[in-house]
Amino acid sequence: MSALTDRRLRAEADLDGLGFDQRGLLPVVAQDASTGTVLMLAWANRDALARSLATGELHFWSRSRAALWRKGETSGNVLRVSSLHADCDGDVVLARVAPTGPACHTGEETCFGEGVEGHALETLWGVIQRRAAERPEGSWTRRLLDDENLRLKKLGEETAELVAALARSQKDRIPEEAADLLYHLLVALRGADVDLRAVLSALDARRR
Repeated sequence: MSALTDRRLRAEADLDGLGFDQRGLLPVVAQDASTGTVLMLAWANRDALARSLATGELHFWSRSRAALWRKGETSGNVLRVSSLHADCDGDVVLARVAPTGPACHTGEETCFGEGVEGHALETLWGVIQRRAAERPEGSWTRRLLDDENLRLKKLGEETAELVAALARSQKDRIPEEAADLLYHLLVALRGADVDLRAVLSALDARRR
């Protein structure tokens, strides 16, 4: 088959160009849309992909039970679909998802163990998202999210400290101050209910 020109799968008609194998299946890789972490791999047929598009929750085909299954239907740890993308040959699908709990049946975040992460900025964003959802006691991130004045004050302070380090050419301090500013910027974005992906999309649009 010819390569797909538009690899984003938005509607059931987009499934026509996929290269299912002789069993009518193809592999689906689930990736955390916020952190880039690869969560799991499973198989899907056309019906499962159509159901994923229709419901916004990731569905697969169970080869052992010969039946459709919704990820998290027993555990409650569903994978909410952000987008589906075919690879260049149309025989693998990448599902960018928002997990509602551990993706692996063992209780681990990912079926591939530790160290399977995306970009450091996206990983940090994922941590901030979890702090916002879990609200752990004693968390500095939680304190910032609960106090708008504090988080904006800290954002201003960290900006000033980075500017000062740059003005003084303090090469040993600049990376640390920049990291502090990035963290407080991401917390401020979360506090304003603005997703990191919106910022990355704006940057990508400017590049194009």
